[in-house]
Amino acid sequence: MINIKEDKQLNILNHSCAHLLAQAVKHLYPEAKFWVGPVIEEGFYYDIDLGDKTLTNEDLVKIEKEMKRCAKADKRIYREEISKTEALKRFKDDPYKIDLISRMDDENTVISCYTQGDFTDLCRGPHVDTTKKMKYFKLIKFSGAYFKADSKNKMLQRIYGVCFETEEDLNNYLNELEERKQRDHRKIGKEQELFMNHELVGAGMPIWLPNGALIRKELENYIYEKERKLGYEHVYSPCVGTVDLYKTSGHWDHYKENMFPSMKVDEEEFVLRPMNCPHHMLVYKNKLHSYRDLPIRIGEFATDFRYEASGAVKGLERVRCMCQNDAHLFVTAEQIGEEFKKVVSLILDVYKDFGIKEYKFRLSLRDKEDKEKYFDDDEMWNKAEDKLREVLNELKVDYFEAIGEAAFYGPKLDVEVKPAVGPEVTLSTCQLDFLLPRKFDLSYVDKNGEKKVPVVLHRAIFGTFDRFTAFLIEETKGAFPTWLAPVQVNVIPVNNNYHLEYANEIFNLLKEKNIRVQLDDRDEKLSYKIREAQTKKIPITLILGDKEKQENLISYRRHGSDKTYCVEKNMFIELLLNEIRDKRSKEN
Repeated sequence: MINIKEDKQLNILNHSCAHLLAQAVKHLYPEAKFWVGPVIEEGFYYDIDLGDKTLTNEDLVKIEKEMKRCAKADKRIYREEISKTEALKRFKDDPYKIDLISRMDDENTVISCYTQGDFTDLCRGPHVDTTKKMKYFKLIKFSGAYFKADSKNKMLQRIYGVCFETEEDLNNYLNELEERKQRDHRKIGKEQELFMNHELVGAGMPIWLPNGALIRKELENYIYEKERKLGYEHVYSPCVGTVDLYKTSGHWDHYKENMFPSMKVDEEEFVLRPMNCPHHMLVYKNKLHSYRDLPIRIGEFATDFRYEASGAVKGLERVRCMCQNDAHLFVTAEQIGEEFKKVVSLILDVYKDFGIKEYKFRLSLRDKEDKEKYFDDDEMWNKAEDKLREVLNELKVDYFEAIGEAAFYGPKLDVEVKPAVGPEVTLSTCQLDFLLPRKFDLSYVDKNGEKKVPVVLHRAIFGTFDRFTAFLIEETKGAFPTWLAPVQVNVIPVNNNYHLEYANEIFNLLKEKNIRVQLDDRDEKLSYKIREAQTKKIPITLILGDKEKQENLISYRRHGSDKTYCVEKNMFIELLLNEIRDKRSKEN
């Protein structure tokens, strides 16, 4: 998907279209007042005060029709520069524009306006030169938006739209929007009963339902075994810590705005933990270490809490309560390269298992000018950033650098994955840290008997189980591979009077093998049961009739296929168990 905000021509076109929207709204609702109408990654929006009028979908149709009429009028769009005094006079009836103008400090400021036909609006520009150039647009949705994003202010109505240069580009975008709706993990999550939200629990606090919990547990088992074989040791640590813990780590100074408020209990002040590194620093510090002990790899499936604005939370993708697939590797300076390579290899191994092929490596660096966000130690930062570049170059992986995206304590490697639809998402990360070991006074004894400070690699392969599950739901459209599916096999007797006994036998046999199986013995037509199993996206459906019962056979269909396979009972079970064990997808 093109980033419209960053594409010069589309940016101009969409900003012009925001004014076309405002002109049409003014025609239909003469009392309308306008706040701001910026270009965003996927088009534009305009925040509008419509008084007592509440928009409906039918209103969007009317507004769009009027926009098309205005565009066809082929009015020239021209720029005009006026003084602040003149601007205050011209927009005296619009309090929102007056607010914008009044905040321009210099009385000699030159203010620009754009006019098209009977409509004039404040704007820096630039714009297209005539309304007829805005032919291929679509209003997408509307929502509420507080004036200046402050809940104490009036709620305005925000209308979103998008404009392209060709009809083909517009149709491609609209098709992708429809595909996104079909893949939306919130929609699928509700249909398949994977997770839920409830206002009594709170925004951004999802509850994993039994089906979703099964998927999450399988993911936990999968990555736990991977890590265990690589020498990770797993711990459990509390979901809270004292404020002093986060003052020691530096998070209190650099991350406080992303944390939940502190709470006082007895004489101590606690905070819900936003990350696990401070706890793991103390796990390392719990006993003395020799250079022979390193690397030490401490892993945890840890529940963390981060404040997200209520308008930003989204299903499992963006939450306030999350479970991280987290680990901290304590290494000597000489071991950084080798351990970093192992982390990258693990990431690539996991992506191969899940069929993730489109991704980019981003080297996230500090902004040297930002002394508030980043710990101020040039020597430490230069050393860390150079080390990561060195390792990435040795690995011969393509990467790009992003200034200002580092953690406050060190640079990091982020892996940006391209999903089936929508913008890229960051899943895996590995951060290099010379700072926290110093803050917690960590050490090990080197081969000369001297105390040295270890270096820490912070890494998360899945990122969070929440976001990774949301990603998987949308990638698969809820049709999970057999090893992950909440229900792996659906057993259907052709006729309950004659075949239910054999169906029960197979059901119990599969259950004994720890297969997640269900028996559909409802008094419904066979075609209905098969169709419903497909709708529920159960990977394998068994259809058991006379032949299967008499010859100890299994007839089965895969989700998404009309083809039926018939094999001997024990052969089917062996095939199924191998598929689950090897994490394979769709084998016949």
